[in-house]
Amino acid sequence: MTKVHTDITQFRGSHYDFGYAQGLWLQDSAVLRNRQDSWRMRKPRFQSDEYDAKRAFMQFAPGIWDELTGMRDALSVPMTDVLRDFGHYRVNMKPSGCSILTGADFMVRNYDYHPLTYDGRYSFFQPSDQGYAIIGPSSRVTGRMDGMNEKGLVMGYNFMQRRKPGDGFVCHMIGRIILETCATVDDAIQLLKEIPHRGSFSYVVLDRNEETYVVEASPRAVEVRQSNACTNHFELLQHENRHHLDDSKRRIHVIDKEASQSIGAHDAFRLLNDKDKGVFSDLYKSWAGTIHTTAYFPKELKAWFALGGDQEPVVFDFADWLKGSDVAAESIHGELDTHLGIANRD
Repeated sequence: MTKVHTDITQFRGSHYDFGYAQGLWLQDSAVLRNRQDSWRMRKPRFQSDEYDAKRAFMQFAPGIWDELTGMRDALSVPMTDVLRDFGHYRVNMKPSGCSILTGADFMVRNYDYHPLTYDGRYSFFQPSDQGYAIIGPSSRVTGRMDGMNEKGLVMGYNFMQRRKPGDGFVCHMIGRIILETCATVDDAIQLLKEIPHRGSFSYVVLDRNEETYVVEASPRAVEVRQSNACTNHFELLQHENRHHLDDSKRRIHVIDKEASQSIGAHDAFRLLNDKDKGVFSDLYKSWAGTIHTTAYFPKELKAWFALGGDQEPVVFDFADWLKGSDVAAESIHGELDTHLGIANRD
């Protein structure tokens, strides 16, 4: 077992100042050192064109471009380096797992991936210049792997496949842009139809109107369906699926069976987080081990978070935070059944 932790970060202010503050933190962080070391071992198989990236950000999320500019200034590095490590435009993604279950007023999600990619940062951000306030775990610092915004829109995404990538944003940046710019599921669906996609993912969105939509998105097509559960295969874009879907279909079968009777939020959390229920995964070497379980409540603006399995969640009151009450805790702790490295540790 490896002990892991997630730092809680809280920021109110402009995107540029947020980026600058993150850059200062990165200067002495294990996250940046591990990211740079990974490029010494392997050459990036993508190009970060500053002009194209800026044009895309200015169309869909100009505030995040300001954030990247602040990071550049704090780190004193070329913008191409910032885009390579934190821009999430035209970069390549490894395969991953993930499972999502929703009810009328909650979303529960397992984030399944490789520990060495994990930031270990849970972010509260309230922009003063543009965009909605967001709560949720960060991915590659600027992205969000799941989360909720001040309007009660909740988002999580699941990997589908990485064949034939397109010129566009990767999942964690698309997730961030959804939360920062969309107030409802209808807004999110429209954005996902317009934004360019690098890879193939399903984005699950829920708002205060109690309806969940699964948006199946690839570089070639976007389709929308209603469902309260999602793992790692498309139902509509089946021609885009991987060939090996046994584990994905096994997990969706477990979820559908247990959730067939109006399951509540606590039981849904236990279904995904308990190691003996059949959804939690220890496949860390295969880039598909469960690192955290989250839950979001759009009507109450509350969030739950747990690192590792068989955990009771830490509860955050996002509504109180939006009124100016800072969270007292500085970090969250847990354990993973792996000896692999963790990105936020030396």
